[in-house]
Amino acid sequence: MEVVEITPSQVRVRNPYLLSVTCYDTSGGKRESSKYGHTWTGISLRRTQYTFSDDNWLTAIGCDDLVLGIGEGNRRFGGGCVSYCNDSTDSHGFGFCPENNVEFQHVSTGCCRNTVPRGITMLGVQFIDLSNKWRNGKLFPCSYAFITEKAISSKSEGFSFPLSYLNNSTAFVADDWRNTKGALPVVRLDWRIGAENCSQASRNSTTYACQNNTECIDYEAEIKGYLCRCKDGYRGNPYIRCDDVDECADNKPCDSNAVCINTPGSFVCSCPKWYYGDGKKEGKGCIPSRVIYVFIGVASGLGFLLLLSMCLCWHKILLSRKDKRCKQKFFKKNGGLLLQKNTSEGTVRKARLFSMEELEKATDNFNKSRLLGQGGQGRVYKGMLYDGNIVAIKKSKLVNKDLLEQFINEVVILSQINHKNVVKLLGCCLETEVPMLVYEFLPNGTLSNLIHDPNIEFRVSWNMRLKMAADIAGALMYLHSASDRPIYHRDIKSSNILLDEKYAVKISDFGISRFVEEDQTHLTTKVKGTFGYFDPEYFQSHQFTEKSDVYSFGVVLLELLSGQRPVCSERLDEDRSLVTRFLVSVEENNLDSILDSRVLEEGVKKEMITVALLAHRCLNLNGKMRPTMREVATNLESLRMSQMPITIDHKSKENGMDRAKSVKISDSEYTWGCSGISETSSSSDTLFIHSNKKMHQRTMSIDESC
Repeated sequence: MEVVEITPSQVRVRNPYLLSVTCYDTSGGKRESSKYGHTWTGISLRRTQYTFSDDNWLTAIGCDDLVLGIGEGNRRFGGGCVSYCNDSTDSHGFGFCPENNVEFQHVSTGCCRNTVPRGITMLGVQFIDLSNKWRNGKLFPCSYAFITEKAISSKSEGFSFPLSYLNNSTAFVADDWRNTKGALPVVRLDWRIGAENCSQASRNSTTYACQNNTECIDYEAEIKGYLCRCKDGYRGNPYIRCDDVDECADNKPCDSNAVCINTPGSFVCSCPKWYYGDGKKEGKGCIPSRVIYVFIGVASGLGFLLLLSMCLCWHKILLSRKDKRCKQKFFKKNGGLLLQKNTSEGTVRKARLFSMEELEKATDNFNKSRLLGQGGQGRVYKGMLYDGNIVAIKKSKLVNKDLLEQFINEVVILSQINHKNVVKLLGCCLETEVPMLVYEFLPNGTLSNLIHDPNIEFRVSWNMRLKMAADIAGALMYLHSASDRPIYHRDIKSSNILLDEKYAVKISDFGISRFVEEDQTHLTTKVKGTFGYFDPEYFQSHQFTEKSDVYSFGVVLLELLSGQRPVCSERLDEDRSLVTRFLVSVEENNLDSILDSRVLEEGVKKEMITVALLAHRCLNLNGKMRPTMREVATNLESLRMSQMPITIDHKSKENGMDRAKSVKISDSEYTWGCSGISETSSSSDTLFIHSNKKMHQRTMSIDESC
């Protein structure tokens, strides 16, 4: 046999021998081959260091034959296989031996295969004719059996042969095989050393074959002998020498921030200064400490413009021409040019552009089970991006001019805001018929649901309510004064205030919000907003000021104090407005009737009345008499931190406008008791409350239940 290859556990040889050739005469009986004088032959590896590997096929070629494999002691294994042909087989056609025997075991190919068991030292085959049982006669007189290795490549499909070879007994002998296939079949043999196991062999260092940095492996329980292999982290010939593998050079197993150090049989990843972790790619890697974020922040600012241009180029390269034309069409339709204009002018930072495919996958094709809610501008779905981040996706309704303007306006505004109590815009999708916005996901719904939904059993304590009020006020103060250009929200309400996993508030829905220039004092616009929340002065004059947001915040503050909706359709007309009932309760010194009894049980009545008086100032009919959001935020934060009453003082205006009530909390002017707060009201104060009440009754629209 010609040796093709030797490995530490196998030897590959070319096999010039057929295991068996059987031919039948015209009467159906067996006749001996002229070259092989028997109906079966075998190959014996007894008294050698070799056994047959299970990486070999026992292959039979013929028609209507049952082929049985024979091992030591005439032990038949695996049942062999059956080779058969159908009646339509062309005698001048070709048979086929598949590489994957499972896929072709029910196909009439003239060939069958079975795996050779591992570890046998003698192999032979025997043919049994099935034509008398299945057919009246055989299509071809001769059948062959031989052993060959399984294909090394997974792409190999097998080999074909002329069926005419089955007409004589010499077609597949060595010479003919060389002529037709170009090379003899290769057989894989497993080999082992000696007749001792590892523990016995290692006692004699002279004859023990395993070298340094190797480990010994017992061959099998029934077969004596052993093998050697290199230890993990080493490679080479275990019978000659195993050398250390330089994992650092070969596999690059360390994190990009780590330094790889090769050690005998292993490696170590060392993280640099200000990093910690194991440094491995498949482990924890190198995690930056908090100090490194300071440096990252500085570097990010310098690299932002470069990264932005690189991302833009990368995005253009990936888009095909056809998709690009289609996406550009929707991009233009959905206001992309307007967004580009604001971006180029430096008024908007670059928002991430999501693809339609990415958002469809994130929401399971916008499955109804992912729907979080819907409103006048569209629907909001819960989704999970490919990186595992949970997001909220706002899918607009069919685009008209007004909704498109609100959509672009929200992108422009949110792209400039960076505040912990304002919902974060992650990006948008403009390449579809209806545009979409992608926000951070806030799991605890809206403030409105938390306060008013009877099915929510979570109890909102006074401290939580006060913190929520202070955070909302702080965010509005940021919008009015801390950002580059002041922003008027114009739709502050409890349903537009979302709650994160820790019930921290975040203001959302900037669809009708507007920028104002520094020297502007108001916006003259068509009245937009929600009845029960927007400023009556704005309703009359169509002029929206920062004090209009203050009024809407006062309504939200009143909801936190009372636990009631702004408009109640179940009450009489004059009592449907929560603001009206609140103003009357202040006039009648009966705040107990409006405050939430669940919170009063906590013994915080004094603080609640203090906040109620602040809400009363926010709800002043005369916008100029209302406090600024900075004053409101400062007072609420001071009260929250100290849990002590605050001093609220109004300065009278001398320009002929209505004077708001002057309220000062002190021992001389107020008496605190179980029934609330008592005070002496002037006739002008009472007149103001009544006029406020009438105005609210005229402007409220009944569209909510209590």
